[in-house]
Amino acid sequence: MSTVTGLISVAEALAKIEAHRPIPGTERVALENALGRHLAAPVIAQRTHPPDAMSAMDGYAVRLDDVREADIRLRVIGEAPAGRPFTGTVEAGQAVCIFTGSVIPDGANHVVIQENATREGDHIVSHQAYHEPSHIRAAGIDFREGDVLISADERIRSVHLSVIAASNHASVAVRQQLNVGLISNGDELRPPGSELGPGEIINSNPYTLGALIKEWGANPIHLGIAGDRIDDIIACIESHPDIDVFVPIGGASVGDHDHMQSAFANRQFNPVFSKIAVRPGKPTWFSKAENAVVLGLPGNPASALVCAHLFLAPLLGISWQERLSSGRMTKSVEENGPREHFIRSQAQLTTDGRIEIVPYHNQDSSLLHPFLSCNALLRRQTGAPALEAGTQAEVLLIGPLATA
Repeated sequence: MSTVTGLISVAEALAKIEAHRPIPGTERVALENALGRHLAAPVIAQRTHPPDAMSAMDGYAVRLDDVREADIRLRVIGEAPAGRPFTGTVEAGQAVCIFTGSVIPDGANHVVIQENATREGDHIVSHQAYHEPSHIRAAGIDFREGDVLISADERIRSVHLSVIAASNHASVAVRQQLNVGLISNGDELRPPGSELGPGEIINSNPYTLGALIKEWGANPIHLGIAGDRIDDIIACIESHPDIDVFVPIGGASVGDHDHMQSAFANRQFNPVFSKIAVRPGKPTWFSKAENAVVLGLPGNPASALVCAHLFLAPLLGISWQERLSSGRMTKSVEENGPREHFIRSQAQLTTDGRIEIVPYHNQDSSLLHPFLSCNALLRRQTGAPALEAGTQAEVLLIGPLATA
């Protein structure tokens, strides 16, 4: 249970989010449209690669026993261009002209590379003595039919596409992309490039959040800036009929101009939780309707980004477990209070392969600039004692490791 009245713990919030997480359907997409999508099923090889023993070099396919001594003369009985295998059998004293990617003919078990042989009409002279087979890629050296090549839920990267294609798949089963609607809230917000009046600020949150949503396999949709009026917010909610997850930013506190939760309640979204015992991000809230859910994020930029990593990523199916790590503290941090604290930090990989954690001094929730180098959130449990430099601590990685 939470130690703060009226709040639920981070663990409780994550459990409730998991219980109400929208589960996307499955669709098949062509390989050219698969980059960045999440696999709905494992990719299983439909063929062996390479399917036969193949030459790794241009040269001559021979029997190893024929070239165990230098300056051996062999008769060339044919050639095997790539894609047109030689149909006969290489017998003693014979050779077949072969090319990189050609199938090794029956009877041959070695390739004399072109540079080590001299062609004399329909004969070659092999100038080198060989003692073991060389320059042949065995059938299935890469993968075999039936092998699981890529696991389900993996996000498809560029390198995956060649493997999928080589295993003879023209399309893959992927998770359908959830539509995530971003709503910014505040009379003071203006789009980038605006001439700002007194008290006005740039609406920056949707840009990084939208990029993260895309990275996490969903489809971000900007539903606009809602003023501090329920009607404005409802207009944004109703502006797009196919939203699976609403993510309003701001308007989540209890001030006179905070109407976000009321607006969603007006549209039949039922509260699941309204506050979390977390720093930053206490006002984060969650509600559900029949065909959609809403995760409300704080308006302060750092709070919004941290809580997106903590709660929106799991809502979109990105597990914490694959992002948790540990490292050695480079400086001390004070004891923690009654809310679980996620401290913006940098995780650095040292030359000897260890992870070092550098917590940032200024944790103000309005600061965006530190995120240019922040790649980890130092996790401080409720009531945790002070951490001394040199001790081990747990971090949630939100970016690639830096180099110390």
